[in-house]
Amino acid sequence: MLRRTFMAATATIALTASTAFADGHSMDIVDTAIDAGTFTTLVAAVAAAGLVDTLKSEGPFTVFAPTDEAFAALPEGTVEGLLADPEALAAILTYHVVAGKVMSTDLSDGMTATTVNGADVTIMTEGGVMVNGANVVAADIEASNGVIHVIDTVLMPPM
Repeated sequence: MLRRTFMAATATIALTASTAFADGHSMDIVDTAIDAGTFTTLVAAVAAAGLVDTLKSEGPFTVFAPTDEAFAALPEGTVEGLLADPEALAAILTYHVVAGKVMSTDLSDGMTATTVNGADVTIMTEGGVMVNGANVVAADIEASNGVIHVIDTVLMPPM
């Protein structure tokens, strides 16, 4: 059932993305994530939380995007529970987004950034870039409305 939900949400968003390409628009953050093919769970979660239109809007946004493997590493039942609670899911997803376009060259060790969720994340740059302990495994993936930095862990906002 969960896989079907992911596939249906991804298909709906993919249809939107292909329409945008047909109209000659460049790829926004959502389309870029779909095109990468490694963010199926993130894209489905964004759809379930009702955040697709926001992340397709003008922005700019910086998204710390967890891979499918990052979501799979969560305790069993976590993703299903979040999909059943769109408000909690939105709180977690917006904790992965910073207003503005922040490239890796803009980062410094120990800096903090306020997320759209309202809570701060801490960036460390010594020995590789990390966001709240999550490794940035790919940086500076530009989109028409911001930038994506790929991370290996799902960030959980402070309670």
